[in-house]
Amino acid sequence: MFLKALKGKIHRGRVTATKVDYPGSIAIDSDMLKAANIAVYEEVLVANVTNGQRVETYVVPAPAGSREITVLGAAAKLFDPGDIVIIMNFAYMTPEELKAHKPCVLACDENNHFKLLK
Repeated sequence: MFLKALKGKIHRGRVTATKVDYPGSIAIDSDMLKAANIAVYEEVLVANVTNGQRVETYVVPAPAGSREITVLGAAAKLFDPGDIVIIMNFAYMTPEELKAHKPCVLACDENNHFKLLK
């Protein structure tokens, strides 16, 4: 049996832009993705702390160091620049793997500068 568990999380990031006229996804600073152990094109669940909306999409890379979190496509109608978001990524693992697993969790400030929580 496999269990679905948190693999990576970007906690309380700020949406920097939205672009409805785009085929979908969320662009996230490549440095943030690497630190959170989230791969390009991997699925994420995005929770909008500001308004309660939740959406599943996939990740595309934004320039490293940009601190960008841009919601793209139809999901952009559910977010506004400045909204606080939690971006979560999950993985399937065996119960044995889960016992030793520690998710990568980033905590962001109001400018999307982040630190890895231990």
